[in-house]
Amino acid sequence: MNRSEALGLAIREARTRLNLSQEKLAEAAKLHRNVVGLIERNVASPTVASLFAIADALGMRLSDLVARAEELAVSSAS
Repeated sequence: MNRSEALGLAIREARTRLNLSQEKLAEAAKLHRNVVGLIERNVASPTVASLFAIADALGMRLSDLVARAEELAVSSAS
């Protein structure tokens, strides 16, 4: 899994842990409802502003979200 795919998975993990739908996360992050799904599926690349908004809506620091994505990418390469 590449890092972009891992980032989408890290977002999905955090979102589902909070029992949030993609629509509710998008609403909290002030993004269009389809954007979260596109990012999670690695169809669209998020802007830095979108990533900060998503991390804020998930109640996490962006650095923690990226660190989790790195962990996922490394573990899938092993």
